[in-house]
Amino acid sequence: MCHLDSGVFRAHTLLEGSLASSDQHSIFTASNGHDRHGHGTSMAGIALYGEHLDDLLLGTQTIRLKHRLESVEIFPTPAGAQQRDYASATIHAISIPEAGSSRRRTFCMPVSTKSDTNPGRPTLWSATVDALAVGTDIQVHSDGFSLISKLEPDAKRLIIVSAANVDANSYTINHLDNSDMSPIRDPGQSWNALTVGAFTQLDQVPSDPSFHSYSLVAPAGELSPHSRTSLLFDDKPWPIKPEICLEGGNVLLDRQGFAEPKHPLLSLRSTGIRNDVDLTSANATSAATAQAARLAALAMSRYPSYWPETVRALLVHEARWTERMRAHLDACETKSGRARLLRRYGWGVPTEEAVLTSSHRAVTMVVQDEFCPFDETYAMRELRLHSLPWPRDVLQSLGEADVRLRITLSYFIEPSATRRGWKGKYTYASYGLRFDLKAPTDINVKRFLARVNRQAQEEEDEDYSSTDSHSNHWLLGTRARHYGSLHQDEWQGTGAELAACDHIAVYPVGGWWKNNNRRDRRDLPVRYALLVSLSTSTQGADLYTPIATQLSVPITAVPIEV
Repeated sequence: MCHLDSGVFRAHTLLEGSLASSDQHSIFTASNGHDRHGHGTSMAGIALYGEHLDDLLLGTQTIRLKHRLESVEIFPTPAGAQQRDYASATIHAISIPEAGSSRRRTFCMPVSTKSDTNPGRPTLWSATVDALAVGTDIQVHSDGFSLISKLEPDAKRLIIVSAANVDANSYTINHLDNSDMSPIRDPGQSWNALTVGAFTQLDQVPSDPSFHSYSLVAPAGELSPHSRTSLLFDDKPWPIKPEICLEGGNVLLDRQGFAEPKHPLLSLRSTGIRNDVDLTSANATSAATAQAARLAALAMSRYPSYWPETVRALLVHEARWTERMRAHLDACETKSGRARLLRRYGWGVPTEEAVLTSSHRAVTMVVQDEFCPFDETYAMRELRLHSLPWPRDVLQSLGEADVRLRITLSYFIEPSATRRGWKGKYTYASYGLRFDLKAPTDINVKRFLARVNRQAQEEEDEDYSSTDSHSNHWLLGTRARHYGSLHQDEWQGTGAELAACDHIAVYPVGGWWKNNNRRDRRDLPVRYALLVSLSTSTQGADLYTPIATQLSVPITAVPIEV
């Protein structure tokens, strides 16, 4: 796990065994990467041990770590730094550890700045993050950057960034309004990065008499008062951010409105810089981002064949809303209302257990695939048709029992190289991918493919007037889920209904590769990760065993008729 932050105090007893001196770097020539600020060291402790360091220190069990740390000092930056400086610093910081080792890594960058444009719109920094994630070498200049290489599949990177914190003097008892009016900061709007917000389960009121007039700002299970959202992203279809939330702590507020944002009871415990056994408090979206990076590193260790796109998809796919988040969503009667709440909570909270295991009542299919979407005339060449391994007899045996199907499609786009292309989804992104599920009304696969072909053409023409397929079953539907480069939706119905939904299509839509007739991109394959999970609340239902016997799932390339 490579940490791009203020450096790390490597001499700390809890860190020195997991951070070699050769893995401690700085972009500043006069620095050795030692942390004088404290932020990087506290985040490194969370990235290594997670949110329950207190429990680990009080326990007697042996802790076997499955990931290591790398550190690159990239801030504090000089006052008045421009976006070009942030973009160049990120390129430099990522290049240093990669030059020293080819090991698999995830990048954690819990730093941000105020955007120089409308909320949600790409900036030089966020576009640089997108280019680095997709594996394109770039050169930064004043009005954008130059693409100086083709995409390199082996150079793709998982970069995890924070949604950023609300202004320090803005805490209020109406914290959801404050968060909703505080747009995610740069580079959290990046299409390819995994952006992490904060929620909290910490609701213990201090017994110290000096806090008798204080009250908790957020109830347990709610968005942390520290966290920003993407509800103010303008009317362009920018990505839904954050995608996930993790523990970020709570805030105390007294009757006069004075806030205590970092009380130890309402924060996480982590490593400090005062001495080699120092412990300190850490919180907010930086701490949440460090936890997400840890989960990603554990997933990479558990599933070494997974691509960065797949690990990103896995963390989002396994996230779940808390009961309090779910209550807000259940109160929404429209898909657009639910989509707006996703811009506050993302898809909820992933757990280590969910990311690393599969139960008998919920089983996940993971597909990694690639295809060439464009032909010599720049028309769409083909789509991918995935057969689902759910045994029809098992689903039909569930009858009217509730069944949920969650689908996640993750891929990395190549950003347009100039600011002129940063105003819309078809001019910023190289291409897009979409998914759809065969509906009972499609009758057969041929009818399903005809509908998907029609949808692809309509979106190409920006005449997206078709109705959602079996729309009442979807949480979001096609219009709300197809933002950014990670698309997720949840289908809910009966086992008998789902038995007829036995195929998923993944199909392409245009972007600047097609619009600009880029010959050097025309024959490049694009790759994606598709995660599909089936779950039921029916007691005694074993979905895992019959599906495990059908592990060889066919994928069919289907020409698109345009």
